[in-house]
Amino acid sequence: MKTDRIMWGIVLLFIGGVLLLENFDIIDFYWRSVFRFWPIFLIIAGVNILFSRNKSQVGGYVSIGVLVITLSMLFVRGQQPPANRDRWIGDRIKDEIRTEEDNYEEQNFTEAYQDSLVKKTVLNISGGGTSFELKGGTDSLITAHVQRKSGIFTLQNVRTDSVNTLTFKMKGKSGWSMNDGGNDVELRLNKKPEWEVHMSMGAGEVDFDFSEYKLRAFNFDGGAAALDIKFGDLLPITDINVKTGVADVKINVPTGSGCRIKTKTGLSAKDFEGFTKLKDGTYETPNYSASTKKIFINLDGGLSNFEVKRY
Repeated sequence: MKTDRIMWGIVLLFIGGVLLLENFDIIDFYWRSVFRFWPIFLIIAGVNILFSRNKSQVGGYVSIGVLVITLSMLFVRGQQPPANRDRWIGDRIKDEIRTEEDNYEEQNFTEAYQDSLVKKTVLNISGGGTSFELKGGTDSLITAHVQRKSGIFTLQNVRTDSVNTLTFKMKGKSGWSMNDGGNDVELRLNKKPEWEVHMSMGAGEVDFDFSEYKLRAFNFDGGAAALDIKFGDLLPITDINVKTGVADVKINVPTGSGCRIKTKTGLSAKDFEGFTKLKDGTYETPNYSASTKKIFINLDGGLSNFEVKRY
């Protein structure tokens, strides 16, 4: 057994794992708290040399065990802030960034609704590091309340004949973290016009209830995201296209609509309760052929969890 290689591999895994957890704000790790214990590694090296001379397999296991126990202790110790206030510049910068992120800034947007001119509205949404939630209806065409930690949001409206094209997007780098989240956006949409919604985002969350809206199409293209979306049956046809990288996707469709799912999901998990599997990644509800209202769902994901349920 090549103990040296195994031990170096464990050390590299430890350092890489700590750095990754730090980057996702899962832990706060203070390297200064552990570096004063560096003589431990001399002891481990000495133990490894003694056992390696005898070429004892048991000795190799002992060396690896001592290393694992030591790294476990350092992992716990490293999450304790240094007792002395003169911390490393890296720790100070990290705390300054976190303090800045705790301060939200608000933005509010409103676009007036003109009943005689609006029949169809296309809504384009883009922005990473953001949690989007549909809070219900409004007398305006759209309202948006933003609590942001990073980036600047803008809303533009271009009217062509009887179609409004709204573009709601974020400019700048996102401040998303798994622990603290990022920007929060609360949307309200008018329920009178027919809607098409197109979303493009990186990391983030989407919680939309379209059950009371005339939604013709919903398209989502994103990376690491969590989607929880509910659709209604106020139009004869609704098209849903979801393309993700690593995501958790939950879709709810009404039982009165016939629904067909086509998947191209690689290693993704699928849970389509109440659907019949046909072939080539196609699923249908029992009432698909007979129903006068239909929902077509296309799912494309690399390593995601897709769940479609009927309500």
